Amino acid sequence: MDSINLDPTQLDWAKGDGLLPVIVQHWLSGEVLMLGYMNAQALTTTQATGRVTFFSRSKQRLWTKGETSGHVLAVKSMRIDCDADTVLVLAQPHGPTCHKGTSSCFGDDVTPPLGFLAELDALVARRHAERPSGSYTTQLFEGGIRRMAQKVGEEGVETALAAVAQDDAALLGESADLIFHLIVTLRARGLGLGDVVALLADRHMERAGS
Repeated sequence: MDSINLDPTQLDWAKGDGLLPVIVQHWLSGEVLMLGYMNAQALTTTQATGRVTFFSRSKQRLWTKGETSGHVLAVKSMRIDCDADTVLVLAQPHGPTCHKGTSSCFGDDVTPPLGFLAELDALVARRHAERPSGSYTTQLFEGGIRRMAQKVGEEGVETALAAVAQDDAALLGESADLIFHLIVTLRARGLGLGDVVALLADRHMERAGS
């Protein structure tokens, strides 16, 4: 079940004496941000405010993540596991999740390898909306779609040439340039990597079923 409006009566509160473990995951990158515990009231508060709220076992009270630091976790969706005794929260972090200043309570190196692409896609989207001066991405957007398409073409040719005539480092470098400029071009058309991934997934399902 995937929703922000979970029914507390569907959860097995008795198994944990009124508390359930809650895993919080970055909604875009898949990075595991933290583990906490909720009672029924914390779950209700989380759903009502849209901000992840736990029950603090040490303080014996409700505790909203970021209530002091301002680094709140904005809820995108919530899911119950198969045994109805654990909750998975997909959230947008506003600032570092850990009190030690890292993005995750498990350190800064737990983002899935491909998860950075989602973060980069989100960063490009912010650049498109905010247009900060001095940003190369801003220059690309202001240059227009034809210039962006030209860059994709140039980087595509350079990637192909690197694949047949240069070493792995050159191929990786050109591939990175190509992917970045493709993300920018997609964003200029109101699209993102998520749309491409969704199409690839659809194609995969179609071919798997044929």
